[in-house]
Amino acid sequence: MKKTILFVTHKKKQCGVYEFGINTYHTIKKSTQFNFVHVECDNLDELKASIASNQPSFIIYNYHPAVMPWVCSRIKKGLYKNNIANIRITQVGIIHEVTQEIADTATAYNNKFILGGSEKKINSLFDFYIAADPTLLLKNPFVFKTGRLIPSYNNTIPVSNIPIIGSFGFATPNKGFEKLVEKVTKDFDEAIIRLNIPFAAFGDQYGVNAKKISENCHKLIEGTKIKLEISNDFLSNDQLLDFLAANSINVFMYEDKKGRGISSAVDFALAVKRPLAVSDCLMFRHILKQNPEICCDKESLKNILARGVDAFEKTLLNWNEANLIWEYDRILNAIMIKKSTYYDAPKMGFKSTIKAKLNHLLTRPNRTFTWLGNTKSATDDDLKKDATATYTPVTLGAEDGFNRILNNQARQLYAPAINKLNEFAPATMAKKISEANVQQAFIFDTVYRHLKNYSNPQLLCIGSYEDTASMSLQKLGCAVEEIDPMINYFLQDYITKPTTLKNHYDIVFSTSVIEHDPDDKSFLECVEQLLAPGGLAVITCDYKDGWIPGQPKPEVDARFYTKKDMEQRMLSYMPQCELVDKGEWDCPNPDFYYLGKYNYTFATFTVRKKK
Repeated sequence: MKKTILFVTHKKKQCGVYEFGINTYHTIKKSTQFNFVHVECDNLDELKASIASNQPSFIIYNYHPAVMPWVCSRIKKGLYKNNIANIRITQVGIIHEVTQEIADTATAYNNKFILGGSEKKINSLFDFYIAADPTLLLKNPFVFKTGRLIPSYNNTIPVSNIPIIGSFGFATPNKGFEKLVEKVTKDFDEAIIRLNIPFAAFGDQYGVNAKKISENCHKLIEGTKIKLEISNDFLSNDQLLDFLAANSINVFMYEDKKGRGISSAVDFALAVKRPLAVSDCLMFRHILKQNPEICCDKESLKNILARGVDAFEKTLLNWNEANLIWEYDRILNAIMIKKSTYYDAPKMGFKSTIKAKLNHLLTRPNRTFTWLGNTKSATDDDLKKDATATYTPVTLGAEDGFNRILNNQARQLYAPAINKLNEFAPATMAKKISEANVQQAFIFDTVYRHLKNYSNPQLLCIGSYEDTASMSLQKLGCAVEEIDPMINYFLQDYITKPTTLKNHYDIVFSTSVIEHDPDDKSFLECVEQLLAPGGLAVITCDYKDGWIPGQPKPEVDARFYTKKDMEQRMLSYMPQCELVDKGEWDCPNPDFYYLGKYNYTFATFTVRKKK
C-alpha cells in the first residue's frame, strides 16, 4: 500500500507561493510510489482535522512565514502547547527564500544527533527540508533539493514583426519594471512593452504599488515610439503562458542582490520557448551561466532576442514533470531511511553504536571529501570558460599507457598538465594536496587527447565538485555534464533519472571517487550502462597492492584497490568493456603519504566499451 503524504498549502490567494505549491502538487500527485493529498489550512485545527481524516505518514508544508504564520509558533520559546511541535509525524518544509547559508544551517527539530563533532539538541521548524534551487550544494543531510518545474506548453503563436517585450509579476519591491522600460527605450527605436502586474494578496492587496509602477512606466516612454500595455488581472497558469507566448522576448530585471530564493517567473517564461533575458539578480542564479549570454545587464535585449532559444534545450529536458516526480519519490524514500536512523535511534538508547550508525549514514559515500587542503568552494573565475585557452597533450613514450601507477615518475611526465590545471583553476588548485594532483592531470590529459576520436563528444564527469580536470576541460570549451552528491546526485541515483540517456556518453571520467563508494560494483555497472559503444571510461583510485579489508586505510576510503581488483574484479562488473592497453600496476614502493600515516599510491583504470 502506498504511503499517504499530506501536502499542506495556505488557502488560495493571489500569491506566488501558493501557485508554486499547487503546481508542484499537481505534478507529484502522479507518483506511483506515494499517495499525495492536498489540503488548504490556515490554522492548526484545520491541519489536525486533515491529519485525522487522511492518516498521513509524512506532512509536506508549502511554507513561507508570510503565508503560514501559524506554523512558526513551533519555534517560539515556551509555546509548545497547541502547535505543530506536538504532531508526531515526520514534517517536511519546502523552503522558498533559500540561500546556501540557510540550507547549510537548517537543522532537524528537537532531536539529538551528531553535528560538528558534538551532540546537540536542536529546536528548528521541520524535520527535513526541500528547496527547489538547483544551485545549492548539498552539505546538510537534512536538506534536499530539486530542479525547477517548467510547465508543458505548445507555442503556436506567430512572432510579431514589431518586437514585443513582455514581463509579469506582483508589484513587490525591486521587480525592476521601470528599469525594464528604460532598457527597451535604449535598445529599440520601435517596440511594444506588455506588462502584467496583478494586485498581490500579500503586500499589495489594493494595488497601490501596481498603480504607482504603471504611472512611472508611462512617464518613461513619453516622447518615444515605444508603446506600453499594462494589465492588472491575476492570470491563471494557462492565461499566463498564453500571455508570455505572445511576446517576442520575456524580460525580468529584478534588483535584489542577496538573501533571496529562486524566482518562479522564469519557469513559465522558459515553457513558451521564447528568448529570455534576465538581470544579474541572484534570484536568477540557476540560469545566469547560460551560453550565449542572457544577462541584459551585460548584453542588449536586441542581441539576446536575435539568438533565439536553442541554449535552453537541455534545461527544458531536465526540469520537466517526470524528473520532478522522480525527485520527490527519491527524496521521500531517503527521508524514510534517515528517519529510522536519526529519529528512531534515540528511542533505543543513544549508545555509541547508534552514533556510529548516524555518522555512517551521513558519510558513505562521502559527500564532502575532495583532494583539498580545506573545503571552501572554488572562486567563480575557476569556473568561467576562456575562449583563448589552449592545451597540448603531454608526449607519451611507448611505455606510457593508460592503465598505470601515478607515482613520482608520472608526476614528472604530467607536469605540463599540472601546470595547466594551475593556470586554468588557480584558486582551487591552491587548496589541493599537491602530490595528489597527478590524478587530475592524468584525467585532464587523457580525456582531452581522446576528444578527436569522437564527433561532438558527450562527456560526463562523476564526482565533479571542485574537480579541476572537469573545470579545465570546460575552460577549453568542452561541454561536460557533471554529477556529484554535493551538487545533485549519486551515480546510482542518476542512472534511474527518467531523462538519463543510457549508451550515450563518449567519455566518462572520475577522479578519486570510486574508493569512497561502498558499492563499487554498482558504480562500475552504471558507468558501463552510460557509455556509448566505443566510449571510454577513465578512472583513478587509491591503490595499494596486497591490501586486504581490515588493514589500515584513510577513514574516508571504503577500500584500497589492488592489482587483482584492476585485472579481474573490476572488469568482471563491466563485461561489455575491455582495458585499452595492458595494465602496469606493479608498485612495491608507494610514494604517497596521507595524513603522515597512510602510505599508498594512485592508479588508473581506463576501459573502452565494445562496439
